[in-house]
Amino acid sequence: MSNDRSELRWGVEQRLEFIEFRLFWEGHVNRSDVMTQFGLSVNQASSDLSRYIGLAPHNMDYDRSLRTYVRQPSFRPVFGKLDAGRYLAQLRSVADGILDKDDCWIAELPDYDSAPTPARGVDPATLRSVVDAIRRSLAIEVKYQSLSSPEPRWRWIAPHAIAFDGFRWHARAFCVTDKCFKDFLLSRILEIRGSRESETSAENDRDWHSEVTLEVGPHPALSETQAQVVALDYGMRDGKARIKVRRALLYYALRRLGLDTDPDARSPQDQQIVLLNRHGVLEGQVRDESPPG
Repeated sequence: MSNDRSELRWGVEQRLEFIEFRLFWEGHVNRSDVMTQFGLSVNQASSDLSRYIGLAPHNMDYDRSLRTYVRQPSFRPVFGKLDAGRYLAQLRSVADGILDKDDCWIAELPDYDSAPTPARGVDPATLRSVVDAIRRSLAIEVKYQSLSSPEPRWRWIAPHAIAFDGFRWHARAFCVTDKCFKDFLLSRILEIRGSRESETSAENDRDWHSEVTLEVGPHPALSETQAQVVALDYGMRDGKARIKVRRALLYYALRRLGLDTDPDARSPQDQQIVLLNRHGVLEGQVRDESPPG
């Protein structure tokens, strides 16, 4: 049995990551955990545990009284994927009903919940057609309801990417009618009735392929202690955090972070961060295409 990570198949590596995940977050893992999670035989689960010990001999030891493998003080992750973000993402996915509890890697879920988000009615057939158009470089004729017009209109669009603004899903596409790249809310595509080869390359979407860096810092009106806490919240170093965003998503990023308005319009406790390079960011902002109506 090889203990070289470079020779691990994807399925095996995923199971070993699961063992490490359980060890780190739960403090223990046993054969039945692996068997239940992946539908394995006793022999295969035992083999995976042995393989993990071969990779990290000082990470776990078998406790005969508890009849399980327990994490050792010398534990050091092998796969480097034990960040808080992955753990919390699983919690959120379960809370949102995206991930079933049985598919979650967390054995003992803590009491949790999340602020409710209104359901977005994206039709699966619509999403399939948009994704297919992206893969095959097609233009599709869609019936789209924009809030800028009272009635839906048919138009040809050539989608090349899917984007999430933190709240809603969009198709990033070239609009043949308006002769520019813009965003179309997937939930507002009411019907699709035709397709053809796209005459526009995704490479021409300059805003999608260019990035801008937001430099954010604590609101200057906060106390020194408050500013230190905010810096920790946003992972700041030397009083600032750098956030890269596609220029095509800049409008949404600024709005989501509350950076799209004058920082003095809200109290420092509400608007805890400010955009330090506001002039440079907004000076180069291309707004020839408005957000979806």
